[in-house]
Amino acid sequence: MESDSTREVTNIERTFERWSISFGNLLVSVFHRLALFAIGLATVWSAGDAFIAMFQKGFATVGELILLFIYLEIGAMIGVYFKTNRMPVRFLIAVAITAVTRLIIDIVSTNHEANLQVLIMAGAILLLAFSTAIIQFASSRFPDKLDPS
Repeated sequence: MESDSTREVTNIERTFERWSISFGNLLVSVFHRLALFAIGLATVWSAGDAFIAMFQKGFATVGELILLFIYLEIGAMIGVYFKTNRMPVRFLIAVAITAVTRLIIDIVSTNHEANLQVLIMAGAILLLAFSTAIIQFASSRFPDKLDPS
């Protein structure tokens, strides 16, 4: 048989546990939001800096334009997270595909020839695109039970 003091300690422990879990979730949520704002601010700052540099130069290369698309994709990814509270993996893969494409363009424009390195990067893009197809298939075949749509 439990004594009153034991029951009281158990109630205090449960109350503290509920409070600490709620407080911990709040801290994680606040950190998440602040980090997303910081990433968003850094993205806007970097995109603005890149745009100003292109404007001062008087023209933009294809690699620089693709870099602006990377900034756009990162911004869209942040926006989707704020709206849905989910981080879409497909956006991350799109950023990776765009970044590898930018590398290929830089290599080809510098060397003026396609080499094995370009072929390997093209294979990486193919692998990333294939992984996007797998994710799309899996999400349509096995929808998220928490998703209301």
